[in-house]
Order: sequence, then structure tokens, then C-alpha cells
Amino acid sequence: MRITVVGSGYVGLVAGACLADIGHVVILVDSDQKKLAALRSGEVPIHEKFLPELLQRHRDRNLKFSGDLQAAARSSEVIFIAVGTPPTEQGEADLSYVESVAREIAGAIDGYKVVVEKSTVPVYTSHWVRKIILRHGVKPGSFDVASNPEFLREGTAVADFLYPDRIVVGADSERCASLLRAMYAPLVEGSYYSRADAIPRPDAAHIPPPLIVTSTKSAELIKHAANAFLAMKISFINAVASICESVNADVKQVCEGVGTDRRIGPRFLNPGIGYGGSCFPKDLMAFRAVARECGYDFRLLDEVIRINEDQRNRFVRKVRSALWTLRGKRLGVLGLAFKGGTDDIRESPAISLVQTLLQEGCQIAAYDPAARERAREVLNDSVELVDNCYDAARGADALLLLTDWEEFSALDLSRLYREMKYPIVIDGRNLYSPEHMAAQGFTYYSVGRPAAAPENQPAARSQVGDADPS
Repeated sequence: MRITVVGSGYVGLVAGACLADIGHVVILVDSDQKKLAALRSGEVPIHEKFLPELLQRHRDRNLKFSGDLQAAARSSEVIFIAVGTPPTEQGEADLSYVESVAREIAGAIDGYKVVVEKSTVPVYTSHWVRKIILRHGVKPGSFDVASNPEFLREGTAVADFLYPDRIVVGADSERCASLLRAMYAPLVEGSYYSRADAIPRPDAAHIPPPLIVTSTKSAELIKHAANAFLAMKISFINAVASICESVNADVKQVCEGVGTDRRIGPRFLNPGIGYGGSCFPKDLMAFRAVARECGYDFRLLDEVIRINEDQRNRFVRKVRSALWTLRGKRLGVLGLAFKGGTDDIRESPAISLVQTLLQEGCQIAAYDPAARERAREVLNDSVELVDNCYDAARGADALLLLTDWEEFSALDLSRLYREMKYPIVIDGRNLYSPEHMAAQGFTYYSVGRPAAAPENQPAARSQVGDADPS
């Protein structure tokens, strides 16, 4: 098929590259000429596994870049809208970019086309996209509007697109549903997976993936409901971790006991410094706004958000409990992206914590394998951005682990010990065993587990919230 994807941001770029990889001819449209020039020259604007390979494979063949939306739309059967939907001050999704694209698409409909919402949008967006196009004189039978939400995780987005848990197609006509079934046929029928050049299969991938056809309104709700539920799991286990700290229990053991229940599962039961990124915070606020408009007070979402914000405050108190006063202390920080595997620092809890600690008067040397340049734009010269983990640790009063990059869980602990002024590690991602760190000479704090210290040193102070049974 010939497909247009409007928007070369995270979702649009990944979707366009993957649709090209399963055999379609894709035109990626953006109004930013500088971004288009960079893509045409071979630059990859985001850190995402397998994306450089797909762009190299399909650039100027199955994947082309254009600034002319109407020309691209006229030549295509399916038009994806993948533009930004940033939150307003009230927490609602700003749909002005979606509306602008819908108006422009209206002028290009000269035969039957399917307009697909790929951006994360609130319920009723498809209704309004259709209404906008009709207001521009387009005949009702010459197009359909569908919802095809993405379920991509940054760092594994290409694999998530090509090996999805499910494909959700929200369509209100059989003609529309049939066209989108045909578009996804290489995945749903499995032909893509037999190719020698297919992206490697992730562990536990379900092949072929199920394709679920719903109404457009149901599909729009599925995306928000899924992200809200996952954020709730993260906040829930962080709340449990706080109780574990109070009673001197081990949240890792609690997670194992809870996560082996097949009704619950272990995924997202990872206590830490809270969720971040471009999706969860924005989508929870948008879903809460939708519920409010519908007359439902979704107070559960309020608590999920509150727990997530409090988790960062608890971590700062944990740093203070390890160091007493913070002004003038030198801290090494490992991780600035909101999660490992990406250079995305949007709503990053690591960045938020660094900014708070700077306000407390700390001096910070930080290292991130991919997010250094993006972090520099936000932190400017307030933080020393270094080239490796050991440079961050050098002369530090304490080392903070804030992002779950794989390389951070395989540090040379002997070298780390030698580099630090005081061997204190405060782990916001629970990457190490407390017993192992204590055996290596470190005083070690983590989330939801008792603090640990070497036998020849005084026991580590109780963590914030710890109860004294005496």
C-alpha cells in the first residue's frame, strides 16, 4: 500500500520505518524543513534500537520524506496522523495540531481514503476529525476515520511495533476495517517473520499477534486505560515499597510473591523513583480530564499521580538521611534519561531529582550513555556532564543510580570504590543486592529494602519512614 504518516516525531518516525519494513511505500511528512533535511541526509534524531538500520534500509526506497502533505495524501490510501498532543495547563490534550492536519487532509481527498489517528488522543477525537473533514465539503462516503493506538515503549519501540502484544484497530465501517487488516497482514498472517532480514524476535513475543477490531471510541479509550493501569502498577508497588522500608521488609521478595500470581504478573512491579517520559504523565492527566468531562471523578488517578510525585520527594529525603546536610556535597549521578535504552528526558524523574539537589546546594557530575546532549539543553552548565560512570563517581560523597541502563548494573565495584570519596551508593532503581554491595565495602541504600553497610563500619542510618521496633 501507499501510506502517508504525518509527523516525524517519536511515534511517526518509528511507525513510518516499520510500515516500510513490512512492505509498504511510506511518505513521512513534516512541516519542519530542517528535520526533513536531517532525515534525508541519514541522521537519526532519536536513540532507538534498530531504527538506524531500518532508516538506512528503506530511505529513498520504501520510505521518503516530504513537506507537502496534500501531495502525499493524494497519492496514499491510508493517512496516519502522528503529530504531538501536548498537555494544556488544565491537563487536557491540545488537539490543535490534529485539527490543523485534518483540515489539510480534507483538501487532498480525491478518492476513498482512511485517516488514522496514531497520536494518543482522548475519546471523541475521531468524531471531531470526521466532522472537520466534512465541514470542508468532502463527501461522507469518500473517507473513514479510524483509531490505531500505539503501544510502543521507548528503547524497544521498533520491536514493539513489529512484534506487538496486540494490534488494535478502531473502525466504524467494515470497509475501513478491511483496509487496515490488509495493511497489517504481513504481521497478522506471519509472512514478515519468515523473512531472513526481519528484525530479531524478542523473548516471549506472541507470533502472530492478534488483531482486535473495535469501535473508534473503544480504541481511543484502550490507549488511555492501558497507560493508566500500568502507571497504577508502578505507583502501587512504590507505595508498597514505602511500607517495606517502614517495617524493614524487602520489597523484592514482596514483588516475587505478588508477581508470580498469574492474575497480576511481574511486569511493572519495579519500585524506584517513579514513572516519567512523554506518555504516562501526559496520558494520565488527559484521561483524568476526559473522565471529568464525562462527569466521573476518577480519584484513583489522582492518587496514582500523587504517589509518583511523592516518590521523588522520598528519594531526596533518602539522600539527606545518608549524608545529613546536602549543601556543598559532591554527588555522582548515573542516568538522566527517564528510562534506560532511550535519550528521552521528557518528564524524567532523574532530571527532576538533579534539579532539586542543585537547589539544595549540591555539586553534581552526571553520566548518561545517550541523553547527555538533551540533558545539556535543560541543565545548561549547572551540572558537569562526564564521559563515563567512573568520572561521575570520582571524588563523590555519594553515587546516585537514577536510570536503569544495563551498563549501570555491571559496574566494576572495586574501581568504583577507589574513585569515590565516601563509598555510599543510593540506588533509585534497585540494580544491586544490598548484601553484595555491603560485602564490597559500600554503604548502600535502595528503594523498599533495608539499608546495608560493611560489617566493620557503623550500621547505615534508618531510611526515611523506617520504624524503630524498640
